[in-house]
Amino acid sequence: MDSELLSILACPGCRGHLSPLTRHDKDIGLACAACAVIYPIKDDIPILLIEEGVPKRLWEQASAGE
Repeated sequence: MDSELLSILACPGCRGHLSPLTRHDKDIGLACAACAVIYPIKDDIPILLIEEGVPKRLWEQASAGE
C-alpha cells in the first residue's frame, strides 16, 4: 500500500493508526491495534466501514483455515 495513502487513513472506530497486513506480497487488510479489528482490502480498495471490520481473533481463525 502506498505509504502516503496509509499515512492519511485512520481507523473508523477510534481514529487510530492502521497497519497493513500482507500475504504473498499482497495487501489483504488494515489492522487497528487499539480496537483489535482488521478492515479488509478488496480489489486494492480498503473497506473502512465499521460494519466491515473483522475482530482480529476471527480474522486469524479464518486465515488459519486457508
